[in-house]
Formats: sequence, C-alpha cells, structure tokens
Amino acid sequence: MIQTQSYLNVADNSGARELMCIRILGASNQQYANIGNIVVAVIKEAVPNMPLERSEVIRAVIVRTCKELKRDNGILIRYDDNAAVVIDQEGNPKGTRVFGAIVRELRQFNFTKIVSLAPEVL
Repeated sequence: MIQTQSYLNVADNSGARELMCIRILGASNQQYANIGNIVVAVIKEAVPNMPLERSEVIRAVIVRTCKELKRDNGILIRYDDNAAVVIDQEGNPKGTRVFGAIVRELRQFNFTKIVSLAPEVL
C-alpha cells in the first residue's frame, strides 16, 4: 500500500532512481495505491546526464509493494521493496528495460508493454 509521501524505487532505466508519491490517480479520495495503480510522483534522485531530472513531476505505475497481493487461488505475493515504472501520458514506459520481477496482474490493467519488458513474470 502506497500513500502520499511514500518513497519508491524505480524499476526501469528511464533515468530516475527514487520517487516520492504525491498523488494517487483514480478516485478522488483514494488513500492507498496497490500494484497496477497510477501515481503522480516527484523524482527525488536521478542519474546524471539523463532526460529525467531531479524534482521533475512524472507519472508512474506501481509494480511491486511490500504489502502482499492475494490471488484468487490463495497465493500471497510479497516483495522486499516498493517499486514503480515511469510512464508517459499514454501509459507506455519511458525506459527500454524493466528490472526485477513483475506480477502478471499488470496485464489486466493494460500494461502489456511493461510485462513484455520484464525479465520475470510471477
């Protein structure tokens, strides 16, 4: 569960390293974001000489959370970190690679490009 002021690692090579969530998109009073939700975030740490810079406001989709995700068959999936992938206005990832494992539930939210770039889909 990601809320405002939560720090997120970046799971792609877009140039950002760390994000801070400032808004959860969707319902007007939604308090927490889970895997598959889009958040508005500010870049807190960035790689030098890349297109994305520090203090830039971007959109990102949550791909990993420390809070477990329960599937219908009873399996719980939990990660060690909170991570997101930077996306553009159309929902396509800005990076060309995705790092780490991704859950297959992202395919239901029409993030098939992110799922296809991931090295491992759980």
